This record gives sequence, C-alpha cells and structure tokens, in this order.
Amino acid sequence: MSSEAQTITEVSAQDVEEAERLKSEANAYFKKQDFNAAIEFYTKAIEKNPNVAIYYANRSFAYLKTECFGYALTDASKAVELDKNYVKGYYRRAAAHMSLGKFKEALKDYEYVTKVRPSDKDAKMKYSECNKMVKKIAFEKAISVEDNKKNISDSINLDAMTIEKEYTGPELEDGKVTLKFMKDLMELYKKQGKLHRKYAYKILLDIKAYFMKQPSLIDITIEDDDKFTVCGDIHGQFYDLMNIFELNGLPSETNPYLFNGDFVDRGSFSVECIFTLLGFKLLYPDKFFMSRGNHESATMNQMYGFDGEVKSKYTAQMADLFTEVYNWLPLAHCLNKRVLVMHGGLFSRDDVTLDEIRKIERNRQPPEDGPMCELLWSDPQPQPGRAPSKRGVGCQFGPDVTKKFLELNKLDYIVRSHEVKNDGYEVAHDGKCITVFSAPNYCDTMGNKGAFINLNGRDMIPKFTTYEAVPHPNVKPMAYANSLLSLMC
Repeated sequence: MSSEAQTITEVSAQDVEEAERLKSEANAYFKKQDFNAAIEFYTKAIEKNPNVAIYYANRSFAYLKTECFGYALTDASKAVELDKNYVKGYYRRAAAHMSLGKFKEALKDYEYVTKVRPSDKDAKMKYSECNKMVKKIAFEKAISVEDNKKNISDSINLDAMTIEKEYTGPELEDGKVTLKFMKDLMELYKKQGKLHRKYAYKILLDIKAYFMKQPSLIDITIEDDDKFTVCGDIHGQFYDLMNIFELNGLPSETNPYLFNGDFVDRGSFSVECIFTLLGFKLLYPDKFFMSRGNHESATMNQMYGFDGEVKSKYTAQMADLFTEVYNWLPLAHCLNKRVLVMHGGLFSRDDVTLDEIRKIERNRQPPEDGPMCELLWSDPQPQPGRAPSKRGVGCQFGPDVTKKFLELNKLDYIVRSHEVKNDGYEVAHDGKCITVFSAPNYCDTMGNKGAFINLNGRDMIPKFTTYEAVPHPNVKPMAYANSLLSLMC
C-alpha cells in the first residue's frame, strides 16, 4: 500500500459537506484578518474531512500570519503529501521555510513549482530571488574566516565624515548624547527627518563598546518607592513608541525603562525606533535597559525589513554594523532578584540557573537550540510539560516548567514578550508567566492593543497600562521587507 493511500480516511458525504461549510466560514474570518478564528475553523474542517489539501494549505497561510512558522511548515507539508500536484502547497511550504531562514529548503520548493509551471512568471521570480539569497549566504560564509574576521566597527572613520552646512538636525555635544539631543531627535523623526550619518555611526560605535562590557544577564535594583516600566515588542512602530513616552513619561534618572527585544522589523520606522532607544541607553546607561529579541538577528532583519530599511536610509555597511551591535545585546534582566525578564521564554531543560544565563557567550547569531535560542524564541503553553515550538524554533513550556524554574532560582515570576496579545498583555501559569507586547494594531492589521507594565521595588506587583495605535505617515509595514515575503503580506 503506498504512503499516499495510507493518508486517505473514510468520510461520509455529510461530513464532506460540513467540512466545506466550515472552510467557507474560516475563509471569511481570514478575509477579516481574524487569523486565530480562521485557524479554529480550518481545524474543524480538517477534523470533519482530513483528506483535502487546500484545508491544510489555508491553515498554513493563517499560521504564517500568526508567526507559527513550525505549524505552517507541518500543514504545508501535509497539503503536499495529500496532493503532489497542489502547487499552492509548495508555495506555502517555501514561505514557511523562508520565515525560518531555511533558504535552501525554500529553494527546492520554488524549483519544483517552476518545473511543473514553466510559464509561471511569479514562480520564476521567487525561484530567482531565493537562489540569489542562497548564493549570497554561501559566498558570505566562504569569505568570512571566523578566527580573524574584521569587525565593521574597526573600519569606520568618523573623522572622514563631514557635516554638510545644509544639515539642520540634532547634533551631539562633544560627541555625547544629551537630553536636548534626544528631544530634538524625536521631533526630527516625527517630521520624517533623518539623523546625520556621522552621528548615527557614533551612536552605534559607542553603544557597541558599552554593551561589550556587559554580562549576558543584567541585574537591576529598583528601590522601594521607585517606578520601573517594562515594554514589549515595538517592531518599528515609532509613532506608537512616542505614544508610550507620552503616556508614561520620557525615560529619565527617575523614570527607568526596560525594552524587552524586537525593536525593529515589520514596522517601517525601525531606524527611528532603534536610534531613539540606543540614544536613551547612552544618555541613561544605568536607568534604561534593552534585551535582545529574536528579531535582533541578521536572518530576521534580511527577511522582515530592517536590513532593507537601513540600506535605504543609510548604507549596507551600517546594516552590518547593526548586526555587530545586536550580537552584544544582553539576553535577560533580573529585577530585584525576584523577576526574570527575557524576550522569548524558558528552556527545554529543568536545570538552567541564572548563573548559566549570566555566562552565555552571546556574541553571535542566535543558535538553533540551547538556552540562548530558547531565551529569544520560546513560548508558554497552557498544558503541563513541554512541546515542540509552534514557531519551529525554541520550545513551548507549561505551568509546571515555569514553577520549577522559579523555585530553582528563587524568583517570583517571569516577564516575556514575543507574542501578540489582544489586550497587549496576558497573565498565565497561575500568575507566574506574564507576556507584554507594546506594538498596538501590529502590522496595521491585528487590531490588538499595546501595553506596558509598571511596578515598584517594594511589592513588585505588575500594573498594566493598555493603549490603542496612533496614526502614522502613509508608509506600510513591511515596506522594506524581502520581496519573497509578498506571499505572506
């Protein structure tokens, strides 16, 4: 019996009809961009009739929209298994591979489509683009000798950069960031102006030198009566970042902040976001903190827009320098020895200690597994135990895993980001695992609120502020993203 024959399940005519009805309902939710509801109804259709490739391909697309790349890949593969000639299944699988940075695997699927549809211009274009990326990555690997690889930062000559007379934007004072500079910078960005490249490079060189001296886990002390604010993903939504400062006050010595990763990508004002955040970090190094997210990586930046945006607004050299800076970002912060904050989540092992996190060698691109990967990529799940990640990277961890980790490390709870939540936040695992997400109406489509957390040193009880998206100039999210992602936008 062939493997194809084994996948066919006996289904009644009534179930076939009901499955089609459920698919239509799912499609309607998808059109309204309610992707979670669409997934729910595609799943019901599959339960009624598991033999139809299009149900899996459609659910795969909805999973892509909700960044569940691992699930999207599984569904696309199932669609192809059910119908070897279903071209859309190969497209979906290629998109899932691309989203995970697996360009060689994506190329195989695009290659198949071009063979079965030799006159399909779209397939040819995608194959050609993907092939270019695979070759570029292979070339970069070949020329980079890790042992004596030169740092971009060593090759930058600030003295050779002149400030043109026409430049009227903010200026560093004696090479330093001041509060006036930061206020002028934010006003410049609100009007869609650009910081001079000399100052932009200076900020990057200074911040890299600072981060290089920091441990992978930063300990923060919050005094009893002091307020401390934790923000989640910003994703290039500069005008929403300005709204946070409007609602909660500008960062200062008495108004400290922690931004918990994913400052860039998707939103098309990522350059403005990152320079604002790095500027405040230089201005208040002991009162303003930044964690690395899974989008502070070269692969994600090439796919989701930051790399393209930096090249458009500045240079390819600066895009490479950002990669060097991101490699030195701290991976986690511990507040008053009671609360651990990281971008993604917990681990595939039960014995990970704060000391192990502190000692992680982080100056690299995120690995595909292990504690550094999991800090950036993992997600909580409601059921106990662990499961493979819906994203295809990291792991999913249940309330029992959270409890054990907290007990081992004598902590009260964890705060993480990394996932869109309708209210901008979610309290899970018996109050021990908090998600905060600060990009409202994510990608201009999700309709979610944003949120930030305030707490004080005395009781460390989280208080949530939620807010709606504010208007921004007419530049769509993903404007600078890789053209291959057009399938997913």
